[in-house]
Amino acid sequence: MLPSFAAWRFVDAVDGFEVVYLEPGRLRGHTSAVEDGRAYAVTYEITLDDGWVVREASVTSDTVVGLRSVHLLSDGRGTWTVDGAPAPHLDGLVDVDLEASACTNTLPVHRLTMPVGEVVAASAVYVQASDLAVRRLDQTYRRLDDHRFAYTSEGGFEAVLDYDDTGLVVDYPGIAVRFA
Repeated sequence: MLPSFAAWRFVDAVDGFEVVYLEPGRLRGHTSAVEDGRAYAVTYEITLDDGWVVREASVTSDTVVGLRSVHLLSDGRGTWTVDGAPAPHLDGLVDVDLEASACTNTLPVHRLTMPVGEVVAASAVYVQASDLAVRRLDQTYRRLDDHRFAYTSEGGFEAVLDYDDTGLVVDYPGIAVRFA
């Protein structure tokens, strides 16, 4: 059973924190951070179906430039719209990965059956924190044991992510550490 909330401290390149409120079928979160001398605050709400497939995501970013928002809608089978416009560059994706969130790395862990040792592709709709640009992010997960997954994403990023019994990230090396 998921806790009613979770929180992470960002480490290394980003200084800040994330708080998310969890309920069946919905993640509602907030992130405040400073990265490369630039501050941002991101709020998000992600709606999931019973199989942990993202059906809708609303993301708002507040920076010195002002507020921006983006609304993503999915049919649950990999067809997306971004702010109401078709987004064929996202075809086939069912997860959302927010740059400003450690929590969104829980989606494929809950959604996919991952036997120990098997590498599973879990590419996602990626939303950047400061400008809310939306693009495809190619990534993989390999289950190492009941709580650890070897994670890779494009550009050569690799980390071993530790999860708790509820499937939430506890330690995302170089990115975030859970403190509540």
